Amino acid sequence: MTQTTNSHDSGPNWATYYQAVTGRPPRETLLKGLEIFEKGQKGGHGGIAPTGFAVDLGCGDGRDTVELLRRGWRVLAIDGEQKAFDRLLDRPIDRDLLETQLMRFETLTLPPAIDLINASFCLPFCPPTAFPHLWQTIVKSLNPGGFFCAQLFGERDSWTVYPDRTHHTRQEVEALLKPFEVEWLDEEEHPGVTAMGEEKYWHIFHIVARKKS
Repeated sequence: MTQTTNSHDSGPNWATYYQAVTGRPPRETLLKGLEIFEKGQKGGHGGIAPTGFAVDLGCGDGRDTVELLRRGWRVLAIDGEQKAFDRLLDRPIDRDLLETQLMRFETLTLPPAIDLINASFCLPFCPPTAFPHLWQTIVKSLNPGGFFCAQLFGERDSWTVYPDRTHHTRQEVEALLKPFEVEWLDEEEHPGVTAMGEEKYWHIFHIVARKKS
């Protein structure tokens, strides 16, 4: 395991968030993506290994990273908070399959030939000016046939009041996904609460997509 550090500014109270979501299961988008991936391999399609190399963007305390490791994937876990790795590395995991990197979305670089990029509820925290670079990096780094599992926030989400967060219309989401075959795109919109119990209006796009060959 290697670890690279970058300086970063203060932001949301991630330590409190990690505590609030302790013990939660992997995200449904990741599980759906893995299910489709594994079915494809059993059917002899795709040309990539039954498990492969995954990047977990905004890995947090590791709820998705742990599931990938459990299934035998090699994982590069990336987050902008050292506290995330402190919690992840305290979990019972196979560290031989794990690499961590402390990096912000504004300066994101990824290795080539990635089989799966997971980005659960993190991409909206990329500033709008940096999002085009982030998206190009994601698309370019995925193997043909590789999977993208993530959430994007819609334009009616209540967090649009924060200018440093990125939101999209459905048309914009569909345009972003043109390099992909969309396996699952679910639009969710309703009042609710955050993991820390704060009232919030949610407008979310849940995405599972496979990069076109």
